[in-house]
Amino acid sequence: MTDVIVRRSVFPIRVQILAISRVRPQPPAANSVVLGTVTRLSPLQAMVSISVVDGVPLPSGEEFTGVIRSQDVRATEKDKVKIGDCFRGGDVVKGLVISLGDARSYYITTARNDLGVIFATSEAGATMEPVSWQEMRCPKTGRIEKRKCAKPEGL
Repeated sequence: MTDVIVRRSVFPIRVQILAISRVRPQPPAANSVVLGTVTRLSPLQAMVSISVVDGVPLPSGEEFTGVIRSQDVRATEKDKVKIGDCFRGGDVVKGLVISLGDARSYYITTARNDLGVIFATSEAGATMEPVSWQEMRCPKTGRIEKRKCAKPEGL
């Protein structure tokens, strides 16, 4: 930020100007941290519309598609993962690109503590709060829903 003094009639005022760097968005690569919205679920995988790559938002209309396979949800007990207990449509997920996948999508993992659902809406329409690494609670109804939650930053 830089300080600029603007002189207006008799009284000068001080204004701070915030410089915004123009970082060009890049397509996801291996080890890129991405944010995206769950668009579709199947018993074996969740489809994600990627909208942020390494902290840089993508221009609207230029989203990429990612896939979270059941074996990439968590590091342990991979065979016991049920996608429907980890994600729901509309959840915002933080993940790590593990490979470029096929021609249509990127493979994403949430198998670290800081990766998983970071924002979810309950059936009552309220923003859910994480209770544990696998549960979120609706503040309106108190109802608990299963999710693979990301550990909040700073904890």
